[in-house]
Amino acid sequence: MNWLRRRGIAFKLSLMVLSGVSLVIGVILTINYNTTRQLMVDKIEDGAFNLAEATANRINTLLRAAEKIPAGIATTITQLNPNQEELEKFIRTRLQQNPELFGIAAAFEPGAGPAAGRGKSDLYSCYDIRAYNHIKKCPIDYDYRYHDWYQIPEVLNRAVWSEPYFGESGQIIMTSFSWPIISRTAAGKTRFNGIVCVDLSLNWLRNVVSSIKIGKTGFAFLITRNGTFVTYPKTELIMNETIFSIAEARHNPAIREIGRRMIAGEKGFTAITSLTNNEKYWLVYTPLKANGWSLGVLFPQNELMADINSLTKIMLGLGIGGFFLIMLVILSTAGAITKPLRALAESADQIASGNLEAVIPILKTRDEVGRLALSFADMQRSLKEYIKNLTETTAAKERIESELKIASEIQMGILPKIFPPPFPNRPEFALYTTIRPAREVGGDLYDFFMIDDQHLCFTVGDVSGKGVAAALFMAITQTLIKTQVKAQVERSTATTLEMVNNDLARDNPSMMFVTLFIGILNIVTGELEYCNGGHNPPYRLTADAGAEVHPLAGTDGIALGVMEDTPFSCKSVTLKPGETVFVFTDGVTEAMDSQGKLFTEPRLENILGRLSRRPVNEIAHEILSAIDEFSTGIPQTDDITMLIIRYNGGKTAAN
Repeated sequence: MNWLRRRGIAFKLSLMVLSGVSLVIGVILTINYNTTRQLMVDKIEDGAFNLAEATANRINTLLRAAEKIPAGIATTITQLNPNQEELEKFIRTRLQQNPELFGIAAAFEPGAGPAAGRGKSDLYSCYDIRAYNHIKKCPIDYDYRYHDWYQIPEVLNRAVWSEPYFGESGQIIMTSFSWPIISRTAAGKTRFNGIVCVDLSLNWLRNVVSSIKIGKTGFAFLITRNGTFVTYPKTELIMNETIFSIAEARHNPAIREIGRRMIAGEKGFTAITSLTNNEKYWLVYTPLKANGWSLGVLFPQNELMADINSLTKIMLGLGIGGFFLIMLVILSTAGAITKPLRALAESADQIASGNLEAVIPILKTRDEVGRLALSFADMQRSLKEYIKNLTETTAAKERIESELKIASEIQMGILPKIFPPPFPNRPEFALYTTIRPAREVGGDLYDFFMIDDQHLCFTVGDVSGKGVAAALFMAITQTLIKTQVKAQVERSTATTLEMVNNDLARDNPSMMFVTLFIGILNIVTGELEYCNGGHNPPYRLTADAGAEVHPLAGTDGIALGVMEDTPFSCKSVTLKPGETVFVFTDGVTEAMDSQGKLFTEPRLENILGRLSRRPVNEIAHEILSAIDEFSTGIPQTDDITMLIIRYNGGKTAAN
């Protein structure tokens, strides 16, 4: 579908409308064809049944008339008991009166005929046939008692039509209707005396059936109770094939099922392939009630549906013509509608490539396209103004970023450097610091300096807020601390924080504050005096085999800069050789992972316990690595600062 996405609106619009039109035309033509065809089929079915019923009634009428002749002769024989001459004359007369009959025969049981002078075991029969234009006698010179035309009515004790057969000449197909001669004895019992039989040539029946013509190829046919063809346009099938043998030869079970229904005396209308070729027909079939045969009439589908097919072709041609006419109208309309859109698209491409002076087409219309053109013009003006403002903003941002970079460099320059080691000639202690700002300019601070030959002062703090203001507040705090420490005669960390707090709290409209830890280490004795101004308690790492980690006891001090004249207190501990003090800001313990969980003090204590004997710089690096692994994929939100001091003893070598 990528090719469709690349096409224009006019093409897509035309395609969608034409698809809809094609669908509607197709549905209309389909519904019209199916409806008309069904109406035609219903009409053909009604006409077919009427034609078949009329033909069947005509044949039944002839057969019923033929049935009355042997019935009358049998009644005459039973009631009048004529002699041989009278019977032969009577039969000849009846044959002359009924030209549709081929012959009339009377055959009697031994001793039951009218012949005088014959014995009881002698047979008597009388048979007259029509030969050209006259009637002649045709003696029955065989024992007829064992032939179907005589034996079946005797056994069934009723009149019976025979299956068709070839007559005396072998050229005429005939059927016979046999009527039993029944008399009653003095005791009231019935007695079979013989048969009266009329022979009916099927030529007249073939003429009746052949007279049915439907179109050029439609025809009728007749089958017997056994399915044998009596009439059919292809004469080689007559008396030689049955409808079942045709079905077997063509491997067509549908024909077999139709044959079964026909010999069962059913009526029906169905579509069928011709019995001898692949032409399609509709077949209507109905029984002949007189003799149980069945009449079938085939209606050629192609011929009868020729008119509707022609009409459908005409409608299809009109539909195709209308489709192309609509296509031309749609293409011209869509092109006219989308022409200004294409012009707007070209202008938009030029603007997108950076040509803000591209000409926007002026449209006089006030429809959606006209309003779109006005919107493009407004967009062009707004875009020019935006680019101008963005250029000025970008320049200002670049200046700010440059200034922030300079401020960061100044801030990092204020902080003491770790490398090379700050006190390479002081083996009494080892010191390492690291800071990782969350922004260009951070708010954490640390400092360390020698007050005299025996005392090391160090501080770690965290200013509220971030950015330049926090950096300035940090620089001021750091300067005040260094000034106060060096100005005091009797050094006290508590006094230092009190003086610095008063200086910061005075004239502090922004209410900024800083948490601060300050410590002074006597590098000879290992005594550490410290004061905590609201900062995270540092950890003391023992040098024993157990490698315990303990937080330094708090001094109950608050953050600096909050309120003047706030008292501070200090405490002191004596470090043993090999013990370490770990001072940090809350950026270490409050680092978060992807689920919002904090790094926490217990996790930090566990890591410090494993690293207590490692060099101070490795301790800092391992903790940073642990924080990075914990916070994978999460940006840093707070400054991270660590200061690590290990006391080696007054006379030990550097660690």
